[in-house]
Amino acid sequence: MSSDTPPVAKKVPAERTHHGDTVIDDYAWLADKDDPDTVAYLEAENAFTQDQTGHLKDLQEAVFQEIKSRTLETDLSVPTRKGGWWYYSRTEEGKQYGIQCRVRATGDTPPELKADEPLAGEEVLLDGNELAGDSPFFAMGTSAVSPDGTVLAYSTDFNGNERFTLRFKRLDTGEALPDEIPNIFYGGAWSADGSAFFYTIVDDAWRPYRLFRHIIGTAAEEDVLVYEEPDERFWIGVGLTRSERYIVLSAGSKITSEVRVLDADYPTGEFAVVRPRETGVEYSIDHAGDRFLILHNRRARNFEIASAPIDDPGTWTPLVEHREDTRLLDVDAFSDHVVVHFRKDGLTGIRVLPENAEPYEIPFPEPIHTAEPAGNPEFHTRRLRLAYTSMVTPPSVYDYDLTSRELILLKRRPVLGGYDPEDYEQFREWAVADDGTRVPVSIVARKGTSRPAPTVLYGYGSYESSIDPSFSVARLSLLDRGLVFAVAHVRGGGEMGRQWYEEGRLTSKKNSFSDFVAVARHLRSSGWSSEIVARGGSAGGLLMGAAVNLAPEEFSGVVAEVPFVDALNTILDPSLPLTVIEWDEWGDPLHNPDVYAYMKSYTPYENIDDRTYPPILAITSLNDTRVLYHEPAKWVARLRAVAAGGPFLLKTEMGAGHGGRSGRYDAWREEAFTLSWILDRVNAAEAKADTEEKR
Repeated sequence: MSSDTPPVAKKVPAERTHHGDTVIDDYAWLADKDDPDTVAYLEAENAFTQDQTGHLKDLQEAVFQEIKSRTLETDLSVPTRKGGWWYYSRTEEGKQYGIQCRVRATGDTPPELKADEPLAGEEVLLDGNELAGDSPFFAMGTSAVSPDGTVLAYSTDFNGNERFTLRFKRLDTGEALPDEIPNIFYGGAWSADGSAFFYTIVDDAWRPYRLFRHIIGTAAEEDVLVYEEPDERFWIGVGLTRSERYIVLSAGSKITSEVRVLDADYPTGEFAVVRPRETGVEYSIDHAGDRFLILHNRRARNFEIASAPIDDPGTWTPLVEHREDTRLLDVDAFSDHVVVHFRKDGLTGIRVLPENAEPYEIPFPEPIHTAEPAGNPEFHTRRLRLAYTSMVTPPSVYDYDLTSRELILLKRRPVLGGYDPEDYEQFREWAVADDGTRVPVSIVARKGTSRPAPTVLYGYGSYESSIDPSFSVARLSLLDRGLVFAVAHVRGGGEMGRQWYEEGRLTSKKNSFSDFVAVARHLRSSGWSSEIVARGGSAGGLLMGAAVNLAPEEFSGVVAEVPFVDALNTILDPSLPLTVIEWDEWGDPLHNPDVYAYMKSYTPYENIDDRTYPPILAITSLNDTRVLYHEPAKWVARLRAVAAGGPFLLKTEMGAGHGGRSGRYDAWREEAFTLSWILDRVNAAEAKADTEEKR
């Protein structure tokens, strides 16, 4: 087969019956990644995609060079104080991965930053480039220094399946300890004396369900199973309170939480339940002196904050009461103040509760922005570290002085090549959905861009995850070519509070898709947009597939990255990773015929028809454990067999996971590939429109 000929997937009818409904799936065979025919098909798709995008080679290189030239390749993060050290990471020109470092602390003010040279007295903890070696993929899962600062626990993954190997390194000597533990999950927690490290492992469905205690200097086979979560809907995770007084074991489904705590001074003790799980009640904790602070939604849809005695943690006394217009996101306890991260009117904010003064909110300079606490490991501090960005302001790090109430800018990510935020402008618009709901839209463009303009419309809309306003260096390559970039904050996300999420999940999921189409139509009718290319990934890829099924005529192209487009078949199979956990998000079609019928009515793979679809680029990874590669592979195969239009392209990274390629230069090249495809789509669409107008 020539690479300029679209691959045709063979049809191997596989029959399934659920709730009296018999369905033939011609492409189910693609789920077997060990089948040589599967690999051959994916490789044929890659060859076809390469052929179809070959004319974009120069544009891809130009965009890659733009991203690279705007990025300060040798740079370092703002150091974070923990104990007697300042911790930071840095990058070096030409190297794919970051380098973790520290220097001894001599005061409360971070050392002066010099991007082109290491800080004086630098100690390298881990060099990702040395660890990666010649591996085409590399990722870190855990990096945690013991409380006394002498031992580093870290974990690595070399194929993208998010199963990490845990190792330990003495920082005072540089010695690699013999302790080695394979197949662990993210995260971990040290005991107070650094003698024990707690970690989690996953089951066959990729669910972290077991907590182990490892004693430094012993074999992994001797590690003690501390806790096992039997309920397949629940994940577990382990960490420390900021005070480092308590090890926290959290178990959570999509809608229910349960927390256990253990005094970090007694790692061989028993974890105690803070409050037994209650279906629909989510909560998390932090420790402050003689009390726990509890963020919870018990009889408080948008969450409230309670205080609870250490010796009676299940008795909750309101501290910050519930408000219908404000979603509380997080609470951070410090020695003499509490910090609350919240969301209101689609934007984030930060409130400070001093110990002996009235609460107040921290003001920020732009009406459209994203702000959150970041990098605050010290319990005793008079400064609060904040992360800030907007669609025109690069990621910025501030210290907020709690005494003077002053925002101190420590660093704004450099954007080389003469970037000036004054050359760009951001907007908040509101589209009206089919049911009359007002849907927020964030927009950024270069000043002077003529309208209507070609537009990239991004969306996600699941898990109460919010796509908050943020800056992107790569996006400048679109804006500077006259494109507009917009984010549709559709229901199913969390931008407008818990109700916004609830109105876009389970049997209200279709609101996410109709909201997205409503935003696209609003951008056209309000004069913003001419051609629209839609883009989304993972659950946002489901959004792409469902929206293009609803209104293929609205889009000049669709980019679907690691897209969850075969959702019904996946959610029907409890043996697959994440399935049982996902029933709280999407519903349980295996046991509930109404859920089955509802999902079947919207899932992208089942609802392709013979209308004319726009060109589609689907991007996936062979080792993805979250959205398996066969979902987009089957989707593209069916599009090609049933729909008109296209072309429909599938690009599979054969050695990576859910996040794609791991090295920063590799990631930039992948983004340049995607952006050049988008630019080609809007140029082709505009050329077609001009021709039709002349006719």
